[in-house]
Amino acid sequence: METVITEAGAAVGAAAPAATAGISAAIARFVAAADARVFPPSAREQARLSLLDWSAVAVAGAGEPVSRIVREMLAEEAGTPESTVLGALYKLPARAAALANGTTAHALDYDDTHFGFTGHPSAPVIAAALARAEKSGVGGAALLDAILVGAEATCRIGRWLGKAHYERGFHQTATSGSFGAAAACARLMGLDEERVRHAFGIASTRSSGLKSQFGTMGKPYHAGMAAANGVEAVSLAARGFVSRPDGIECKQGFAGTHDGAGGDPRSILEGLGREFQFERVQYKYHACCHGTHAALEALLAIRRQSDIAPAAVERVVITVHPQWLQVCNIANPASGLEAKFSYRFTAALALAGMDTGALATFADEICRRVDLIALRDKVSVETDPAMAEMAAAIRLQTAAGTFTRAFDLESPAPQGQRDKLIAKARSLLGPARASALWTAISDLENRPAAAFVAVLADAVTH
Repeated sequence: METVITEAGAAVGAAAPAATAGISAAIARFVAAADARVFPPSAREQARLSLLDWSAVAVAGAGEPVSRIVREMLAEEAGTPESTVLGALYKLPARAAALANGTTAHALDYDDTHFGFTGHPSAPVIAAALARAEKSGVGGAALLDAILVGAEATCRIGRWLGKAHYERGFHQTATSGSFGAAAACARLMGLDEERVRHAFGIASTRSSGLKSQFGTMGKPYHAGMAAANGVEAVSLAARGFVSRPDGIECKQGFAGTHDGAGGDPRSILEGLGREFQFERVQYKYHACCHGTHAALEALLAIRRQSDIAPAAVERVVITVHPQWLQVCNIANPASGLEAKFSYRFTAALALAGMDTGALATFADEICRRVDLIALRDKVSVETDPAMAEMAAAIRLQTAAGTFTRAFDLESPAPQGQRDKLIAKARSLLGPARASALWTAISDLENRPAAAFVAVLADAVTH
């Protein structure tokens, strides 16, 4: 009998949970029982696009210092050669590969973002799924299915945990990402609902990650941590490890101890299995924190329209929602990594006509350029709690007059996402490697998952 997930999160043809059932049970049933044949084609296409974006930024990030440091630590520990490590000529245990590749995928902070919960869903989920899929020897169709299920679990659980969780200082890529990584691995291993719930319980006591690490190597490491947590939790659960099956929402559970919502999950679960919140994922076209992108788009629109020379700028005021002050408002960045989290400095780059989509723009020495520092110091940041959370407004003053523009990242996504992502991949990797990756992803359902991983590894070494 065909299995479909209902609006309440229950599987048709299986015992439905009570209306008051927690989010762990509902998401676990989706992971274990949802029939991939009824997933919308648009959701599958979104998963392919995110896999392309993940692959491009991971290959490009394999040489970053944080990626190298994590690989070196894991290589010293060694272990059973199960899964490919990007940037290495050896394989490591699946959990170690997930840790390395998740870190690498987020090393450039250039991966996709979902604002329904303010986190990066693909970095940990795809790293975990690739490691587990290669170890298990599954096909590409199963890999794509697991990525979509894991990403959706991340988005739903992350949204349920809510803004309070994020504003308290927890990084949802690390926390919600752990549950999504577990969901992807559980799907690949074919765990039943009970075992998935135990995996979530294990992940609930392993999840961690603080926003205070933004601007340091700790932030990309969060994605690796979450990926490894997912692999570990599912490996234990599959062996019969017993945990709190409601560890996400129980008293003194993850939500209760981490400022999560902990309320009635029914509105969060509406449409589960038929509609994919993951489809609202957004991609980065600037190589810096996604929180700066609305301001950059507004500034660039002013420059395109008015062709203002940097020397003509007298003052710039960026107005954003207050939630971003603790995320990307480093006033005087001293490194390229810190510059990625600076409204003032990214604005200076845009005003100077520099390419904020190029990785090379965010080199450490850029922070010492006298002309950019002078522009930076003309920029101030203000907040407005009434402003849409993903919007920014610009007021740019010159002797000739004042220019204003606003931009909201949650406006309907423009057409042509695939073409823009292919162009981004070509910019990061060159035409040949980008083309090889997209060809492999387009044909993923007709090849083993390991064959795609081989293409990915080859893109790093060539």
